[in-house]
Amino acid sequence: MKPILLGCIADDFTGATDLANNLVRAGMRVIQTVGVPEGDLEIDVDAVVIALKSRTIAPEVAVEQSLKALAWLKKCGAHQIYFKYCSTFDSTDQGNIGPVTHALMQAMSASFTVVTPAFPDNGRTIFKGHLFVGDVLLSDSSMRNHPLTPMSDSNLVRLMQAQYPDPVGLIDYKVVSKGSVAIKERITELTRQGIKAAVVDALSNTDLVELGLAVKDLPLVTAGSGLAIGLPQNFGLKPSLSQTHLPSPYGHRAILSGSCSEMTLKQVEHFKKQGHPFFALDPMELSRDWSYLDQAVQWARSEFTKSEGPVLIYSTSAPEQVRSVQRELSVGQAGELVEKAMGELARALIQMGVGQLLVAGGETSGVCVQSLKITQLQIGPQIDPGVPWCFARTPSSLHLALKSGNFGREDFFSYAWSVLDQQTV
Repeated sequence: MKPILLGCIADDFTGATDLANNLVRAGMRVIQTVGVPEGDLEIDVDAVVIALKSRTIAPEVAVEQSLKALAWLKKCGAHQIYFKYCSTFDSTDQGNIGPVTHALMQAMSASFTVVTPAFPDNGRTIFKGHLFVGDVLLSDSSMRNHPLTPMSDSNLVRLMQAQYPDPVGLIDYKVVSKGSVAIKERITELTRQGIKAAVVDALSNTDLVELGLAVKDLPLVTAGSGLAIGLPQNFGLKPSLSQTHLPSPYGHRAILSGSCSEMTLKQVEHFKKQGHPFFALDPMELSRDWSYLDQAVQWARSEFTKSEGPVLIYSTSAPEQVRSVQRELSVGQAGELVEKAMGELARALIQMGVGQLLVAGGETSGVCVQSLKITQLQIGPQIDPGVPWCFARTPSSLHLALKSGNFGREDFFSYAWSVLDQQTV
């Protein structure tokens, strides 16, 4: 096996496919693994994206898992390491972005790294160190009500500093707008000042391309998936769609939605208004009687006697409904209950002939992939920025789309299938 060019560690499963998607579109041959592989890769690729489920676990466990991923990627000869987190910087004052970044830097003896969750194609931009979601600050977006990582501050320097032991700097837009040379000079200046991590402004893809050139020699970069468009050029690669073809789809179509983000709420409602079949999963009913889950399974089986779908099973709720459930069950218990249910539903759907599965929500995607014992994903065509169709060959052939809660157009649950039909071979 040839040494890989770029080794990536993603803190959740939707983020991993998001990153892999951008790398593939920028010209890289990419394979995504679920967890740290036990052995070597069977094929030569340019980049490996290791998907962890470490965003909201205990910081020390997230660090342990990330260092294990780093060791495997270094064994594969990775020239550069990319730690990927969410474009809305989902974290708390305890982590996990800061602790993982610090641990990776220590393990690699890195003297400096960048921090930039910018993803302009999805409306995530950074100006003066402040993160915007569309036209509003992060703290004014729906992320302020996130049940696990409520984001009430938009200042990334302050957010990172709260969970990172060393001083955090800023490379602002006055520098970024001058291009890669100016950015490199600013990195040198900050390093001399003893600053080991700096937030980088970015308003456009051009900014990320220039930043990509500037960080060519850094052993470690940390970012959302946006920076991925600026790194393949450093290895002499150019944008291409030649790596996105997947086998032809077959089987029933289903959607599992556990995300409670504002966009997923809109997508659920749009799907329902189009007259498609749906089943609303009630966490309180699940807590009282686990056999309630059988109702959802039998409902899906009945619907598949009428058509191949798509059918939707969702636990997606508005913020006030989520808080009500959390008051009854606690935050942890409510989340674990829904995740366990979604994992069991994923297995049941595959057993009844689902060959095309769309999953909404980072935590939901993680538990579904793990429940299905999927270890590697081939990255296919992009549905919307940050969300590609993927294909898992084992343990059963399955076309799979893992959608981060806030990503995708409003008609995503209906539109996604046409992309799969049109761009597979």
